[in-house]
Amino acid sequence: MAIDRISTDPDAGIPDLLRQLGDDSKRLVADEVRLAKLEMQESVQRAGHGAVQLAVAFGVGIVMLVALTIFLATLIGRIANGHMWVGAVVTGLIELAVAVMLLRRGLGVLREPSYSLEATRAALKDTAVWARSPRG
Repeated sequence: MAIDRISTDPDAGIPDLLRQLGDDSKRLVADEVRLAKLEMQESVQRAGHGAVQLAVAFGVGIVMLVALTIFLATLIGRIANGHMWVGAVVTGLIELAVAVMLLRRGLGVLREPSYSLEATRAALKDTAVWARSPRG
């Protein structure tokens, strides 16, 4: 983007300078709005591509977990002298145990306090106290 030099008349009066300042401000605001729209469009496009990639990865992961479950149930069933129901039950219990462990770990993380949020709240309280204090 090229920068245009704006020539000013040294004999221009204050009303002319104010009008020029207003025109320059309008142009600057319009340029900023146009830039924000372009950045927003790029961000939305990038987020869309990321969402598609996440959806594909999720689908592949689900298919892989189903195949692993069938393999594990069949393997345990063969080890149990061909009793496939034993393999299915044991596999289900293993997956249930893993799910409970992950659920507990996730809930533990959610229960931890957010230190950055607490620090921000404290800083905002300090700022509010400072703003209310009389200036001496």
